[in-house]
Amino acid sequence: MNLIFIVGTAGSGKSLLTSAFSDWLKLKKQDVVVVNLDPGVLNLPYTPDVDIREYISIDKLMNNYALGPNGALIMAADLIATEIETIKNDIVGFNPDYVLIDTPGQIELFAFRASGPYIINEISSDPKVMLYLFDSTFSANPMNYISNVFLACAVQTRFTIPMLHVLSKIDMIPRREVTKILAWSTRIGALEDAVDGLSDMKRLMSLNLIHLFSRLGISISLIPVSSTKETGFANLHGVLMRIFSGGEEIV
Repeated sequence: MNLIFIVGTAGSGKSLLTSAFSDWLKLKKQDVVVVNLDPGVLNLPYTPDVDIREYISIDKLMNNYALGPNGALIMAADLIATEIETIKNDIVGFNPDYVLIDTPGQIELFAFRASGPYIINEISSDPKVMLYLFDSTFSANPMNYISNVFLACAVQTRFTIPMLHVLSKIDMIPRREVTKILAWSTRIGALEDAVDGLSDMKRLMSLNLIHLFSRLGISISLIPVSSTKETGFANLHGVLMRIFSGGEEIV
């Protein structure tokens, strides 16, 4: 089986992508298991096959340990690691082709806790890929885009699996804005031009960061998708197949 972890900042469209991409894969006659790893989520656009909320209750943690919502979420994020064998057995029982894993809405609860790398390492020895979502509505601003690049790099240093960068929610901004962001991801000059209109301090800081990307060899190639319209899913699947099997599957 192939495991796909979906990560990104709050509101970047992780759950919606999980739902839409799982439906798309099922139409391609693939067996798909959807896993919810967010113990604090109230509503989901899909029905999870494996749900961490069956094993960890935010309300119980708040009551039992006199915690506020944030404290309970942090504790719950760490407790996921204690349930990893149960989750693993639940997944294996389905014998799926693909496992889509929807991670907590607050990225720091998964990416920057010790439990995150442990979960990824222990959940399975099968091939894994991480999808990092760039929210297009947020990333259309060059300063926000640069910040997102740094966050994506920080997340990647925490894990030892391949990471793909997905520009999500492209249906929510004009096509010219999508083209602009994609240009930033492939041409340093385009990003340099984009920060020219900033104040001197912001411009200097942005240029220094852009040049740092270049010196470190950081390259962010974005795959544009729309979960509501299922735009870009064939391309995303093709890239995933090249990673999982070394060759692009014909779909």
